[in-house]
Amino acid sequence: MERIWMGISPEATETRVIAMAGAGTTLLKARLSRSPAHPRALSTLLEAIALWEGKKVHAALVAAGSASGSDCSLYREAFLDTGGPLYALDWVPAFRKARRPKSDVAGMGGFADLRQLLLFEVAR
Repeated sequence: MERIWMGISPEATETRVIAMAGAGTTLLKARLSRSPAHPRALSTLLEAIALWEGKKVHAALVAAGSASGSDCSLYREAFLDTGGPLYALDWVPAFRKARRPKSDVAGMGGFADLRQLLLFEVAR
């Protein structure tokens, strides 16, 4: 069964999320608040995408690149979460980010770094 690949990157003011089916099909791009309001928000989001698409989700949560980023509640909530029948959640090291343009044609800003992370994960 083909999987949906998701990249989740908590940052200083927001959390960027991208979901892809294969290397070329973007299903979802989102800029969400930095920390979710509910402890099960991340797992519920992953389950919802899996149920919507009818495919297992393989998610990569980007580990904080600095001490200031480590206080995001996503890390506490996902610490022991490895997934279940609908999704798998892996931690990946923070990557050096290239400067992103402020916006793109779709109005969501650049997601090239998360796309690249997912392509590396798919190739593993």
